[in-house]
Amino acid sequence: MEAKKGFTANAKFLMISPSKMRRVAGTIRRKPYPEAIAILEALPQKGARMLKKVVQSAAANALVQNKKLDEEMLYVKELLVNDGPRYRRVWARGRGRRDLLIKRLSHVSVILDEISGGRV
Repeated sequence: MEAKKGFTANAKFLMISPSKMRRVAGTIRRKPYPEAIAILEALPQKGARMLKKVVQSAAANALVQNKKLDEEMLYVKELLVNDGPRYRRVWARGRGRRDLLIKRLSHVSVILDEISGGRV
């Protein structure tokens, strides 16, 4: 099995539904790092703020591991948003009844890589 090349960052147990996070994640896949950060800063969603932190963390990991790299040389190679555990809470309803309130969590994994040959 081939090892994944690139610089990674993970965020686990984020309090946002994976479906909401995937909607934002789709906008920055395969984009250069500066462009991805600019897009995430402009988006109003909560998921954009969370993804921005994870992408910046992956970029910081890349710059620490390879001193010859610059931010303009990186791009978002892979961005995975997976389901985390679910919190189940009781939601009181009328007439002594109850419903189940499910709060979904997300796990995010980002892989940044170096742009090779001027192509993403």
